[in-house]
Amino acid sequence: MTALLDVRNLSIGYRTSRGEAKAVDGISFTIEPGEYLGLVGESGCGKSTIAKALLGILPEGARVSGTVKFKNTSLVNLSQADFRKIRWTGISLVPQSAMNGFDPVYTIGQQIREAIESHRQLPAAERDRRVEELFALVGLSKVRLKDYPHQFSGGMRQRAMIAMSMVLDPALIVADEPTTGLDVIVQDQIMRRMKEIHERLRKSMLLITHDMAVVAENCDKIAVMYAGRIMEYGDERVFREPHHPYTMGLCAAFPEFDDRRRELISIPGAPPDLLNPPTGCRFHQRCPFATAQCAVETPPEVEISPGHVAACHFVDRAGEFRKRSINPETWRPPQLA
Repeated sequence: MTALLDVRNLSIGYRTSRGEAKAVDGISFTIEPGEYLGLVGESGCGKSTIAKALLGILPEGARVSGTVKFKNTSLVNLSQADFRKIRWTGISLVPQSAMNGFDPVYTIGQQIREAIESHRQLPAAERDRRVEELFALVGLSKVRLKDYPHQFSGGMRQRAMIAMSMVLDPALIVADEPTTGLDVIVQDQIMRRMKEIHERLRKSMLLITHDMAVVAENCDKIAVMYAGRIMEYGDERVFREPHHPYTMGLCAAFPEFDDRRRELISIPGAPPDLLNPPTGCRFHQRCPFATAQCAVETPPEVEISPGHVAACHFVDRAGEFRKRSINPETWRPPQLA
């Protein structure tokens, strides 16, 4: 099967007064037709930069290298005129804040119809029927199409944005932290709605989030990012049998339903400065299992099993590391242990 989206050795840098910050550094992944990929990691690891690259909305001056192919069309160095043909029709975006995604002076219905009119000439009746169908799909009444964004709750605005993202039947929907700022009940409703759309319409989706639980519950594949690089990539085995210490730390920071007595851990320290990233493994300064080798040699991506890879020098010791990773003492700095 030919991948819908094929990303190979993608690097993205931002020019600053202090030099170039490499937000994304040589990452690779694919999304097959009908697949749901979760991209998870701490804030500032480069997740949203990837979303902007796929939509062609990176800030001016960003430097991009590598290859990104969408339906065999190269997106790297694509002109804005050609990107406009792909946005919404091929790749659409559900942004972090739906309030900022909608214009406050136009009704929700006007803005969704405008998205259609910008790309296709449809009879008014067919256009309106399409909008009403999508509103029903996300659980909104068509009478609310006449309302303005401020008249919607946060969850309703996000559902309206999901409807807008599907209005031209794109092949890939990119959801960038779609539940930011919403309470946990509404977050669950939004994610359930997106999963329902994925399963019913077999839409390919890229979910960008810092929430491990959301990814574990919804996604077919998982990519764990740290400091601009992918640490581990695969299916549910990434969480069930993690092979990278960073993934182990993230998993140990979440409760398990069958082990409520276990103390949750916290990974000490902070992500590195991307203007001056560390040599070797990007995670070695915070990793309790790091050796001198980790500080000087960039670990290769090792295939643990078909489709499951981890960038660690010591994947053969993963079983030992997993047992130690659930002990909070493992992660305490030496002076506090």
